[in-house]
Amino acid sequence: MTLYQKLAGQIQQQINDGVLRAGSRLPSIRQACLQHEVSPVTVTNAYALLEQQGLIDVRPRSGFFVRARQRPLLLEPDMICSSEESSPLQVSDFIFQILESVRDGVAVPLGSGFPSPHLFPLDRLGRCLAHAARTFRPEQTISDLPPGNLELRRQISLRYFSHGAMVSPQEIVITNGAMEGLNLCLQAVTSPGDLIAIESPTFYAGLQASERLGLQVIEIPSHPREGIDINALEHALTHHPVKACLFMLNFANPTGSLMSDDKKQALLALLRRHDVPLIEDDVYGELYFGQRPPLSSKALKGSDLVMHVSSLSKCLAPGYRLGWVAAGRYTHRVQRQKLSCSLATPVPIQVALADYLRLGGFEKHLRKLRRTLVRQQMEMANAISQYFPAQTRLTRPQGGYFMWLELPPNVDALAIHQQALQHGISVAPGPIFSAKRGFNQHLRINFGHANPAAWLPAIEKLGSIIKKYF
Repeated sequence: MTLYQKLAGQIQQQINDGVLRAGSRLPSIRQACLQHEVSPVTVTNAYALLEQQGLIDVRPRSGFFVRARQRPLLLEPDMICSSEESSPLQVSDFIFQILESVRDGVAVPLGSGFPSPHLFPLDRLGRCLAHAARTFRPEQTISDLPPGNLELRRQISLRYFSHGAMVSPQEIVITNGAMEGLNLCLQAVTSPGDLIAIESPTFYAGLQASERLGLQVIEIPSHPREGIDINALEHALTHHPVKACLFMLNFANPTGSLMSDDKKQALLALLRRHDVPLIEDDVYGELYFGQRPPLSSKALKGSDLVMHVSSLSKCLAPGYRLGWVAAGRYTHRVQRQKLSCSLATPVPIQVALADYLRLGGFEKHLRKLRRTLVRQQMEMANAISQYFPAQTRLTRPQGGYFMWLELPPNVDALAIHQQALQHGISVAPGPIFSAKRGFNQHLRINFGHANPAAWLPAIEKLGSIIKKYF
């Protein structure tokens, strides 16, 4: 736990105990620095975290005040330990069946894997794409083959540098979205029948990719707030022939967990000792709610073992399917896989997004997007606290746009999913996030849609379904 998280926890405890009541004014940043003997950055980050959690309000030129709460906050879900046995995968049919049911455009998309497209600067991106099409040079059909457009790779390299990591453009391979990047990385370091480690719960697309490639998986338990259990991973690496790890360290899908800087360093040190590569799916890393981005794994010692997969789909350009891999020592292998699998990523899209990043405006867009997601998370959490049974448990991630719910005992997530669909509401049931179809009391809820007039009645109805079932 960082110093600012510790300070935020102390203030939260005072609020919960009634020492600080609704409307109470918190010390100024300068006063808090003197009281707690910490830096202004620590106090600022602590107050930002409390604001994100819906505990305080920031009033311009007035200060920081405890927010009135109508309902007590729900508890956080527990970590569920997974079986240490490896297993083959047979999940695709089951997952596709669930996903097909949530693609209905009429349904309220609480189960969607995407935020609202209205949160993104699609008009400006369209102008960049039109300009790229007009100025497209024929020789670019050859020069922008893998690893991809040089200017785009240079702009991505600058993004890494802004997050404290030195990643050369020569290490970056442009892909058709992060999903292709994950597939290329798995193909680069595994063969059919090999064993990989995945977190549990995990993003279902990683399960589908592993099944398609004929891989077996071993599930590593992951805490809904802190991420992967390092001790469980060490035991797996010691007792099983793990060829690679496929993890999300920043705002994992579905839980929203964020691994601390210390745990990231411990993770890479462990993987170095066993010489096991890390395939990191980091598509939500730009959607952080605090004052600084999460520590990049590419900034740590041993980062040459990391194949860092990311995308602009979740933070800037949904539908453009533009991703990349910063592949470290495996760059040549990934590039060859890209050439043999899909040859290239459409050049006009590469040029358009390179122009957008080069001309500026990305940071301004991200700040607005993060503020919106913070507000929507707060509104969604309050609604769930109001309408769901008190026994419900709920995560409050520090980034991304997913919440992970643990339902009361004996409530079946698949049954809730089916009943919700009958009322025009989609949810993502827990079993699709597990190789063994576990987490049957869990739901993933998307708070990335900005129209409360649509989702608030859906949350109320969903709560009544769960209460009736319970």
